[in-house]
Amino acid sequence: MEAKAKQTDIKMTARKLRRVINEVRGKKVLEAQDMLRFMPYFAARVVEKNLKAAVANAQEKFGVSPESLKISEIYADESQTLRRGKPRAQGRIYKRLKRTSHLTLKVSDNK
Repeated sequence: MEAKAKQTDIKMTARKLRRVINEVRGKKVLEAQDMLRFMPYFAARVVEKNLKAAVANAQEKFGVSPESLKISEIYADESQTLRRGKPRAQGRIYKRLKRTSHLTLKVSDNK
């Protein structure tokens, strides 16, 4: 049994998200929640919220307890990039790229 949670258009680069999700990939849900709670990155809050949603989906669909779940698949993909300008000296403008990303997380039971 597998439950999934997605979050789209997160205002953060996929690279910053991958720094966090590489640490929790393959871990049990309770262990991953403890790790995410004490990570100093804002991306950890985003992943933790998505993990709670996936666990809630598993409980609602299959009646599985969180103790028996583990993260089976987690990945971050790039989304659209917003192009903005930053005014500079002498009438110039520099390009600023505001990147966004998608996060997908799947949990499954240990069986």
